[in-house]
Amino acid sequence: MAFVEAGRKVFVANRNELTVGLGKKVEIEGRELALFMQEDGSVRVLDNKCPHKGGPLSEGIVSGNYVYCPLHDWKICMKTGSAQGGDQGNVACFTVKVEGDNIYVFI
Repeated sequence: MAFVEAGRKVFVANRNELTVGLGKKVEIEGRELALFMQEDGSVRVLDNKCPHKGGPLSEGIVSGNYVYCPLHDWKICMKTGSAQGGDQGNVACFTVKVEGDNIYVFI
């Protein structure tokens, strides 16, 4: 698991900018991140590049706690960043803090 737990808190979006089941791409300090609102209202933030060929995860299909890369359908767990099934690789996950409607990540 590649989980980023420490760092500086950075504002990335307002809660009303996210839709359950759809990703949102944001760029922070030259790094592309993919934001996902879950059905329970929690927010997951990952690097926006699939470990396989760098596909944009923010454009992938979301199913529960997983996002499927739009290029080659790799299944990535949004909780751990790990590729599932027979695929191997990891995507960095970021600690998220929601304060009111503001969403922050630690980078």
